[in-house]
Amino acid sequence: MDSLPRSEHLDTQALGRIFNNTTNSYKFLFLLSIMDILARRNFDVKTPVSFTDLTVEMLSIAWVPHTFFKLSFGKQDSISKKLDSLVKELGEPAFAFTTMGKENLRQSLASSSLGKDKELMRYVPFRLLIPFLEDELIQVDKSKGTILENAMPKIANDNFDRKNPLYKFNSDNYKDCESICINTEWSEYLQANFTIIYAWVSWNWLQFMQKRNPSTPNLSKKLFIPINRESHETQSDYWKKILNHEKGKQLTCIYSKTELITNEISLDHYLPWSFVAHNQLWNLIPTTRSVNSSKSNILPDEKYFDAFVETQHAGIHIAKQIFSERIFENRIECFISDLSLKETSDIFNLTTLRDAYKQTINPLNNLAANQGFSTGWQFNLTS
Repeated sequence: MDSLPRSEHLDTQALGRIFNNTTNSYKFLFLLSIMDILARRNFDVKTPVSFTDLTVEMLSIAWVPHTFFKLSFGKQDSISKKLDSLVKELGEPAFAFTTMGKENLRQSLASSSLGKDKELMRYVPFRLLIPFLEDELIQVDKSKGTILENAMPKIANDNFDRKNPLYKFNSDNYKDCESICINTEWSEYLQANFTIIYAWVSWNWLQFMQKRNPSTPNLSKKLFIPINRESHETQSDYWKKILNHEKGKQLTCIYSKTELITNEISLDHYLPWSFVAHNQLWNLIPTTRSVNSSKSNILPDEKYFDAFVETQHAGIHIAKQIFSERIFENRIECFISDLSLKETSDIFNLTTLRDAYKQTINPLNNLAANQGFSTGWQFNLTS
């Protein structure tokens, strides 16, 4: 396969066929898990990789796209249900893993009931090796029950040195398999080409997820734990300068109606960042820190919509006065493109702007609600 680095001793074409006819996310998560574990072990393959470690790693990779970004993995995929059960088991701390880091998530998964769950290892470790051992599996019926799974351990183990499959098993008996032993040559290949192979697997997973989440914005940013969220320093500067203007001082928080003190504001994503995954100005509104914290990643009640648009409209008029023409055009570009406005002048017409926001936000609201985001958040003094 042209997209993968070649090797004199390994069947890289077999690796390239590994995701053929994939109906669920398990293969992508399994291979990513192998690579992540190998990287943490400095590609030392002396110690087998246990099914428990692989299960924990797979669930930790899947946690962000499903639990935080609420992506669909498809009807045939049971990972979603498993992660939902983890959230119920752990409670509110489960949502902190995006900022706490993956190691904390792994530890919690390992100590939870899911860490001992064997279902994910029933099929994928055995079926992933099919492309490497196709000739040896000609007589094996791959379509019925666990016939393939029962046959694969011994076939993989017997041909480990001759055919160089990606790994072998700790037992010839399917029911006794509890770990895999990574092929040394494949480990060296993955280490030498880690960035390329990891990107290739991620790209294939993205294509798989795109088909199951066709209308989801910024899907490519939602498959892995964000290392650093994009800064919104420019957006903060935009709103602070507006609020420092004489007319800007008359603006209040659209939720609490309280005064907005420039050095104490927080920028709220009207549609939650965990849904849109961007910091575009058209979706950012100044509020107080306590209100923003309370709102979290919940969709706001529709009663705030008019105030939101009116504040954006007022901000645009003030920005026109205080910024140079070049900076102003740069700041309002996202309003024109993302809200599908025909002319730059449309942003100054409140009715036109409101209509454009309705056409943009209403479908996104519905999509977010259908994906599982909570709706109808309202400010109250006890929030």
